[in-house]
Amino acid sequence: TAPAYYDHPAYIGAPAQSVERAYAGLEQRPDLLVTSYHGVPQRYLTEGDPYHCQCQKTSRLLREKLGFASDEMVVAFQSRFGPEEWLQPYTVEEVARLVQGGKKRIAVLAPAFSSDCLETLEEIDGEIRESFLDAGGEEFTYIPCLNDDAAHIDMIETIVEQEAAGWL
Repeated sequence: TAPAYYDHPAYIGAPAQSVERAYAGLEQRPDLLVTSYHGVPQRYLTEGDPYHCQCQKTSRLLREKLGFASDEMVVAFQSRFGPEEWLQPYTVEEVARLVQGGKKRIAVLAPAFSSDCLETLEEIDGEIRESFLDAGGEEFTYIPCLNDDAAHIDMIETIVEQEAAGWL
């Protein structure tokens, strides 16, 4: 097994390449990059779970790797359910709020998902896109998960080799 790699340089580099590739294909640069993570109940954080801090660190390192200013990226959380308060801001509400703050073009990336699934495709590229556009947003760019991208495979190989070093 490998330890959490949320801050591993090879991991940070892989989604950074995805963002750079997506931005290069756009006519106009988005006003903001939203990094959307799967939410968990707020009490997990207050009980000591490191997930929230890991998400924040991943986004900070990604922002630094991309050379973005602090106001060019926000962290939000998706996929909440039930009556409990979950980590905030909630992505679906945050993207609508961003429009009210003048952000008419955004890109959304889900760094914690290794591959696209119902939560990324239906929730982000569907429900969250709709929330943004319904609020008056003009351009929504969904940046796919790493999936089978070569940078993802290289990152996995790097981490496995690092963790397996000295086993023989």
